[in-house]
Amino acid sequence: MKIKIKLDNGAKIPTRAHETDAGLDLYARDEQIVPAKESAIFDTGVHIELPEGTVGFLKSKSGLNVKHGIVSEGVIDVGYTGSIVVKLYNHSGYDYRVKAGDKITQLVILPILTPTPYLVDSLEETDRGDNGFGSSGR
Repeated sequence: MKIKIKLDNGAKIPTRAHETDAGLDLYARDEQIVPAKESAIFDTGVHIELPEGTVGFLKSKSGLNVKHGIVSEGVIDVGYTGSIVVKLYNHSGYDYRVKAGDKITQLVILPILTPTPYLVDSLEETDRGDNGFGSSGR
């Protein structure tokens, strides 16, 4: 399967470090500081055309998360073809410098279901019911 990619000036095509990796790495086009306990926004300059029946998830790079407290999250719907913009959150106590060309997040493309919601008076009984977080024990 192939996916169409368009690049703005200075953007890098998404890549996989290994052929079997789930995520496509996205890269910063500019240098920026992600301040401690704050966030910064990066326009990757990457445009994609996702296949019908899929969604693109922006997921944190585990190395940035584990080593530096940098995380990202996002959803790209099929109809969106604008530049992918990434918001990096810095949960650490120190500023983090992102350089142009650094890997900043990964794009994971997954199949989805799109059921139509409809209103009902009640839901089916289950073992768990409406018991919330922590109700199943440790």
